Amino acid sequence: MRFPNVPSTSIKLMLFPFSLEGAARIWLEKEPPRSILTWDDLVSKFINQLFPPSKTTNLRNEITNFQQRFDESFYEAWDRFNDLLRACPHHGFLKLHQLDTLYNALNSNDQDSLNSAAGGNFLDKMPRECLRIIESKSKVRHSQSKAIVAKVSTSSSTPGVSPDVAELKDMVRALLLDKKNQPQVPATIKAVEESYVTCGGAHS
Repeated sequence: MRFPNVPSTSIKLMLFPFSLEGAARIWLEKEPPRSILTWDDLVSKFINQLFPPSKTTNLRNEITNFQQRFDESFYEAWDRFNDLLRACPHHGFLKLHQLDTLYNALNSNDQDSLNSAAGGNFLDKMPRECLRIIESKSKVRHSQSKAIVAKVSTSSSTPGVSPDVAELKDMVRALLLDKKNQPQVPATIKAVEESYVTCGGAHS
């Protein structure tokens, strides 16, 4: 939004209350009138209220000490790293520092994959190019994982059996069940029917 002769910080200050809910909104409503006059006032009070120094330190440490887990795919690690960054919006880490932290937290296979996509040392690229490579790699891995999950789901009822064999087994099972449920024909009636067929149905 843009208005002539109105600073963008003033517009943000007016719109900010509409972005809040829960404890944050309750806090703002309890602030004395005219206690927040500028955007800097709001930022300072908001951070001090919802992110005390001890919490900020813990969140920054989680970002700095981030490590990819043993059973964690690349895109899962990337999503978790972003969650940590969002949890501490005032972390103060430059984009280059974030990329360096993420890269060094990955296993060797994912590091090699990033270097291959970058055509050399991944961290030698500009931050914007690094993010493009990360997003591309993350989307590919995520799509592959979804495909594998879907394939496993289709055959989960018969583990270790191909879908075609599983379908055939289901058909045989249905036929046997249908035959079992059919009423048995008494022997005398069956004998009369066989005799009738043998005679060619002469009396028909």
